[in-house]
Amino acid sequence: MDVEAFFEGMPFADFLGVEVTAAEDGHAEGHIEMRQELSWNSDKLMAHGGVAFTLADTVGGAALVSLVDQPVPTIDMRIDYLKAGTGDLYAEANVVRCGSSVGVVDVMVTDESENEVASVRGVYKTG
Repeated sequence: MDVEAFFEGMPFADFLGVEVTAAEDGHAEGHIEMRQELSWNSDKLMAHGGVAFTLADTVGGAALVSLVDQPVPTIDMRIDYLKAGTGDLYAEANVVRCGSSVGVVDVMVTDESENEVASVRGVYKTG
């Protein structure tokens, strides 16, 4: 399965502009270009929490898909917001566990200055 192409074809992620840039061996990276439509603040570009969440969910899923070679529906996600995302956002995901029925992935979302924006743990169905 071409992981990057699979996620590029996901309508919601495509609508938001999520781009998965790398996905192999249980590791994935991606980003989203910040724009006014994704901001919760009309005076300053500040990413809505759902933007960081969707980026983390998509990139986390890509990390796991790179191992199981099939779609992995999200079971649960825990996100801790650490800082407002004021520019483009980047995510890096690493699989913690890839079981026959459940996989666990840790994702870090950062801004363009490499400040941590959110820390995420996702649980996905693998089988």
